[in-house]
Amino acid sequence: MSGIEERARDKLLRKRQEALQGGGPDRIAAQHQRGKLTARERLEVLLDPGSFAEIGAFVTHRTREFGLEKQRIPGDGVITGRGTIDGRPVFVFSQDFTVFGGSLSEMHAQKIVRLQELALENGIPLIGLNDSGGARIQEGVLSLAGYADIFYRNVLASGIIPQISVILGPCAGGAVYSPAITDFILMVEDTSYMFVTGPNVVKTVTHEEVSFEDLGGARVHAQKSGVAHLTAPTDVDTLLLTRRLFSYLPLNWQEKPPRRPSPTPTDTDVPQLKHIVPENPAQHYDVKQVIEALVDPLSFLEIQPDFAPNIVIGFARLGGYPIGIVANQPLVLAGVLDIAASQKAARFVRFCDAFNIPLVVLEDVPGFLPGTNQEWGGIIKEGAKLLYAFSEATVPRLTVILRKAYGGAYDVMNSRHIGADYVLAWPTAEIAVMGPQGAAEIIFKREIAAAPDPAKALAEKTEEYRRIFANPYRAADRGFVDAVIFPEETRRMLYAALDSLQKKHKTRPPRKHGNIPL
Repeated sequence: MSGIEERARDKLLRKRQEALQGGGPDRIAAQHQRGKLTARERLEVLLDPGSFAEIGAFVTHRTREFGLEKQRIPGDGVITGRGTIDGRPVFVFSQDFTVFGGSLSEMHAQKIVRLQELALENGIPLIGLNDSGGARIQEGVLSLAGYADIFYRNVLASGIIPQISVILGPCAGGAVYSPAITDFILMVEDTSYMFVTGPNVVKTVTHEEVSFEDLGGARVHAQKSGVAHLTAPTDVDTLLLTRRLFSYLPLNWQEKPPRRPSPTPTDTDVPQLKHIVPENPAQHYDVKQVIEALVDPLSFLEIQPDFAPNIVIGFARLGGYPIGIVANQPLVLAGVLDIAASQKAARFVRFCDAFNIPLVVLEDVPGFLPGTNQEWGGIIKEGAKLLYAFSEATVPRLTVILRKAYGGAYDVMNSRHIGADYVLAWPTAEIAVMGPQGAAEIIFKREIAAAPDPAKALAEKTEEYRRIFANPYRAADRGFVDAVIFPEETRRMLYAALDSLQKKHKTRPPRKHGNIPL
């Protein structure tokens, strides 16, 4: 080997080592002291061992103002590249807080944009690991333009490839809008936060005193705003949770989600389902017990578990097939639909439809939540979002009516009338305009008022209405319910229906796009 070749080799090795050092040992130590992994350590947890191939390791900024010309660190605060998760390809970027606080610059943004374009052109999902102080103020409008370039490509990729944002530190100002456009947001408890304006600005403008955690921490966004879909205690837990979420998703909109072998039979009854739903319609139960009994063992991953808990959404597998589950939760507000529940379910339904994930709906809904707060808050519009989402969906759609299916909520919860492929009902199903007592009070108002014992008359008329309407057979008689089944038969009936729908192909009339009631 000649001397020139040796020098070239040494130079490349030296540059690679510089890129691996990030912001240097002191800043890496400070990152660890905060309980956080470095950008490269996060990639090691997220991706299969040895699968990461870096792109743009030697990129540096071009700014010469404010002394930045003396600080040129390879990578410019973000690591970009490709790798695999369980052998399936993924593009990923990981912001490096040890380099300029992970702040976004012109070149930092160009690296992410390049990755977005590669992901979109090749039909491969994109995962962003966010840990950034925001726009690099020394670059002014260049950093703002970089954010806009990223936002635009987030929108172009929406519904074509899955996009996942993992918040592992600060995410403030304009930085929050890229994650908000992506499909899922995961946050680390106590060390990550998201907000448009920080505590200092809030204090200046509104005179409110609030901490970073109370303003935009993981718990706030998991419970109050609904911005975060999943949270976990540490970086490692959050990244492993990301791997699990990824396992349910296809690579792009033209593929089906990956099927796995079923660990349990799909052609036998599930006896425990007989005992979960009480005979008394006034008694509560946990619909998650129904879900766990129906799906493959340990396959249920609940999404947004702490936001709008009166409805349950999540991914699972049924006979190895990935499915999206939407279920009313009688334990919370009797499973009623309100503004938050409608928003939560509608967005999930649209994601599943975009990426070919069949929908299974478990229905036990007494209606929409009444009250001035709901009406003034736009429950009409928000409920219509869920109606729109189901009506628009072309994936296989299955509904099981467990108990109550009242009023407009019956229509909205994936009824036959808005396109469900199969509707099953348990013998406990009550399908009616409203609950039996409320209906009796309206229909038999005069008879009850004229009766010697109004209370007794009301009870009798309530039972009469229940006998005639509060059962699944009137709907089955009209063909709105395909089969009335015993609870223990549900798993094998759902699997058989799902298996029969694997070749389903349904198109909608040509148009630019619909106008969902946002």
